Amino acid sequence: MQEITDIQKVSLSFENYKPAYCPLVLSKVSAGFPSPAEDYIESIIDLNQELVRHPATTFFVRANGDSMVNAGIQPNATLVVDRMLETKPGDIVVARIGDEMLVKELQIDDEGKVWLVPRNENYKPFEITPDLDFEVWGKVIWSINKH
Repeated sequence: MQEITDIQKVSLSFENYKPAYCPLVLSKVSAGFPSPAEDYIESIIDLNQELVRHPATTFFVRANGDSMVNAGIQPNATLVVDRMLETKPGDIVVARIGDEMLVKELQIDDEGKVWLVPRNENYKPFEITPDLDFEVWGKVIWSINKH
């Protein structure tokens, strides 16, 4: 089997859910020419509410490898994956092939063949054939990259 990007599970339990509050600053950050900073906090946000839609069916994983860099998923990114959301072609998914976990773009061609497509030109798409033990585990809804 060709090399595919593995993911590592990060344990997350919502049984002992505690909000993760952070300040939300009123001013927006300019991605172009710098503007004067404002010291005004608009409100407090809960990162769990911002990142997790369905706590019972959401898990975090850490990406390993560079096959998804053109989808904004850098090596060691933390991915927020929701198992409740229906997946469709074009979605970035976490899938299982046998005992191997991976993150790729889900595609279905005109002939009905299922493909897991990397978002890095250095890797080739991987066809899911009927003989493979394959399962989509969930849809990636956020990628948190460290810089």
